[in-house]
Amino acid sequence: QVQLQESGPGLVKPSQTLSLTCTVSGDSSTTNYYYWSWIRQPPGKGLEWMGAIAFGGNTYVSPTLKSRTAISRDTSKNQLILQLSNVTPEDTAVYYCAADRHLGTLYADPITDVDYWGQGTQVTVSS
Repeated sequence: QVQLQESGPGLVKPSQTLSLTCTVSGDSSTTNYYYWSWIRQPPGKGLEWMGAIAFGGNTYVSPTLKSRTAISRDTSKNQLILQLSNVTPEDTAVYYCAADRHLGTLYADPITDVDYWGQGTQVTVSS
């Protein structure tokens, strides 16, 4: 079992870059070939897949967010990192990190049956 914990600023101003970190703890030997993902849920809306990074380092980003999103990892710290640039109030959401053996599970519509979830962190974009 692994645990995922998101962290980052709760409030970001419009046009700034949002940076979030997901720290992974626990028995990582069970997740060696997993995909690690960022998913968000705006108020009153469903889950939206943002992107993922594979165990080999390849990254996958939603076409709707590709121009503003970067996903990376710091393996020395067991951290997954999200950077979302030029944020607007429409980026207000609860942001989750998640992990699954199958990439398709993470970007399915709707997103269900994901192996691991963080608790989520609220991010509000407002001046």
